[in-house]
Amino acid sequence: MILKTKQIQVPNKIEKFIPFLTNTKGIDTPSQFPFPFYYNVHTLAKIAADELQNYLTNQTDFKHDFHSEKGIGKMFGVLVVKNSEGELGYLAAFSGKLAESNIHKHFVPPVFDMLQEDGFFMQKEPYINQLNKDIKQIEESEKFKTLLSDFETTERERELKIQEQKLKMKEKKSVRDFARFELALMPKEELDAMAAESSKDKILLQNMKRHYKHRIDAINTELIPLQQKLKKLKEVRKTASNQLQYELFNSYVFLNAKQEKRSLGEIFNNNPPAGAGECAAPKLLQYAFLNNLKPITMAEFWWGIPPKSSIRKQGNYYPACIAKCEPILSFMLNQTATDANTFKINPALEKELPIVYEDDDLLVVNKPEEFLSVPGKNYTDSVQERIQKKYPKATGPIVVHRLDMSTSGLLLVAKKKEIHKALQAQFINKTIVKRYETVLDGILTSEEGEISLPLCLDYEDRPRQMVCFETGRTATTKYKKIAEENGKTRVHLFPITGRTHQLRVHCAHFSGLGLPIVGDDLYGTKTNRLHLHAAYLKFWHPTQNIEIELHFPAPF
Repeated sequence: MILKTKQIQVPNKIEKFIPFLTNTKGIDTPSQFPFPFYYNVHTLAKIAADELQNYLTNQTDFKHDFHSEKGIGKMFGVLVVKNSEGELGYLAAFSGKLAESNIHKHFVPPVFDMLQEDGFFMQKEPYINQLNKDIKQIEESEKFKTLLSDFETTERERELKIQEQKLKMKEKKSVRDFARFELALMPKEELDAMAAESSKDKILLQNMKRHYKHRIDAINTELIPLQQKLKKLKEVRKTASNQLQYELFNSYVFLNAKQEKRSLGEIFNNNPPAGAGECAAPKLLQYAFLNNLKPITMAEFWWGIPPKSSIRKQGNYYPACIAKCEPILSFMLNQTATDANTFKINPALEKELPIVYEDDDLLVVNKPEEFLSVPGKNYTDSVQERIQKKYPKATGPIVVHRLDMSTSGLLLVAKKKEIHKALQAQFINKTIVKRYETVLDGILTSEEGEISLPLCLDYEDRPRQMVCFETGRTATTKYKKIAEENGKTRVHLFPITGRTHQLRVHCAHFSGLGLPIVGDDLYGTKTNRLHLHAAYLKFWHPTQNIEIELHFPAPF
């Protein structure tokens, strides 16, 4: 869809084009732009990133606390570009805002500057902020809280007392009904007395209802006007917020190489995640397309103190995030020659699945790295599918437990449904012993210990997991240092729980071991493979009634 109502501000000159300070002659340029969600950083992008990091270390253009305990780390990006004269240079950007501003002379501008003083957002935001204050003032006032508490207390008391009275009346009616049925058991005078008492109970019930109605009406005389005012303020706020959001969604207008336009609202069907469009990658591509600069390659890196939940390390490279950037970049790059989607390429296609142990009931395979345990979103080739093809008469779920795709090692497979159930019970009861072998990227100072950090999915950056003490699921890992090897540490890991990426996060997070696993492309630095291997497995055989103990050494 072509937008006609919004105009994109085009800079007068390509002032953000930064020529390389480093000599780049002789360095081949890539033939295609990298797939932005999984790629190897090209030499040109590394040089640009090094120059930007040098600038960040020595600059005096702005003040931003990157490194103190209360500091704020940032994701930065560089985009290597070629101008119309064929000269190579690069653009620089940051995610979000920097030093409380969106505009800095060394960096490309945002796609839309919400912080522009005369812009509609800054003009309308104070109105919404005032509505928030008015709502908060009512909700937190002693009068409102007291009236609300009195109403709820009186209402509960009314229900309780009336229920008690009705129960008493019901019990007395049962006695009267029984007495009438057995007239010989009770004189007429007593029956008449019981009837008179029943009339009094009914009057008492009516008086009780009137009493509580009077009390509640008295409270509502003051409470209802406040509630109505509160409701009206919230309705006005909702309308104003929706209007402001709609304007924002249509003010973020993105370009592709053919100068086609699409708004944030169109891309996300008017429901974008918070912060969409504010990341470094969209800013960089937007500026390039606005200024007829050809994108060559890019890289994004973290600078400063890491966030408390997700894992970031200063100077490390990270791909673009999925939730906020994938829909945007898919449009922006749809007219640019880009490397294939790595996630749709099956790296296990030519790999064998060695069997370490087998009998009539079960088997144990040595799963290679980059090999799915069960069918995935983009392709189905996996341990489960291959076993089903090899043993078509096998019943049940087959795979008893899972290993991360990038993790190699011993994986337990059942041929029969009842065997699967019996083995899973051992996992649930934590009687199965698993030991992983890994190499950490650095020297671990402690000899052994236990890590307990709750984990949950990072919804904005799938499939990464993050530490969260509020919503995370309990995750516990024991570890033991084995050896130091060329500035790295070989460690045995013993997972007590089995959360997704548990061992990888527990190793990399600063509250865990603080050292990522060698080759961890999600939480550390990518190499030839993830150095994590399920090397040892011990379980009780459900039918042979013997203990099976297996060991397959790490291939690294």
